[in-house]
Amino acid sequence: MPELPEVETCRSGIAPHIVGKRIATVVVRERRLRWPVPAELESVLTEQVIVDVQRRGKYLLLCADTGTLIVHLGMSGRLCIVSSRCKPRKHDHIDLQFDDDSLLRFNDTRRFGAWLWTSEPVANHPLLAKLGPEPLSAVFDGAYLAAQARSRQTAVKSLIMDSHVVVGVGNIYANEALFMANIHPQRPAGSLSADDCARLSHAAKTVLQRAIEQGGTTLRDFTDPAGNPGYFQQALAVYGRAGQACPQCGEPVQRYKIAQRATYSCARCQR
Repeated sequence: MPELPEVETCRSGIAPHIVGKRIATVVVRERRLRWPVPAELESVLTEQVIVDVQRRGKYLLLCADTGTLIVHLGMSGRLCIVSSRCKPRKHDHIDLQFDDDSLLRFNDTRRFGAWLWTSEPVANHPLLAKLGPEPLSAVFDGAYLAAQARSRQTAVKSLIMDSHVVVGVGNIYANEALFMANIHPQRPAGSLSADDCARLSHAAKTVLQRAIEQGGTTLRDFTDPAGNPGYFQQALAVYGRAGQACPQCGEPVQRYKIAQRATYSCARCQR
C-alpha cells in the first residue's frame, strides 16, 4: 500500500499539472471503489477550478472552488497525467479532463481506493477529523510522543502506527525509524524515556523525509505520476531483510509479527 512518502510524491507530481486548471469533463467508468463514488461527483466537479493539492496523512486533497475532492490510493491506486487522446486501459476508473485537454487519470487494479467529495470544511470530514498530527510537523516531537506513550503497555511500533497518535507512519517506515532510533519494536510504549522519544520522533522525520526525496519505496507496483519507481527500497536497513546481516552489527535481522504486521529488528542494536 502506498504510504505517506509515496502519497506526498504523488501530490508533488500532479500539483504543477492541475492547479489553476478548470475541469471540463468528469468520466467515471467504475463507481465500485472502497466506498461508492458519489452519484453527484460529475455534476459538482464540472467547471470547478483546482486551487490547491494538499495531503493529510495518506489522503490527497484536491481543493476546488466550492469543496474538496478526497482521494485515497488504496492498495494499488495510481494517478497520472495524460493527454485526452490517450485511450483508457483496463482499471482506468476515473478521468478529470481539464480545459487544456490534459487528463488526471485514476487507475486502481484492486479498487480499494476512494474518490469522495465534501463541500464542508475538509478537516471536519469523518475520515480526517480524528487523525493525529503530521509526523513532519513541529507538533510531532519528543515531548508530544512522550505524552502519548506515558503509561501505555502497547508495543511502541503499534503506537507510532496509530493514526490517532501520529498520521502516516506506515509499516515500512515504522520499522526503519525504530531501527534508526535503536529502539526494539516490542518495547512497551510506556517504558520509553524522554530521550528515547526524542530519538524516535527525529528518526521518523528523517526516514520519511529521505523516502520523499527518493520518491518513496517500490515494493510492489508503486510508481510516481510520471511512471517512475521509488528508490528508497535500496536504502532500507531492516524492512524485508530477514536473515540478512544488520548493517550496524552484522547480526541476522529478525522477522516476526506485531498486530499482524511484518516486523523487522536487530536483537543486538535495538533495545
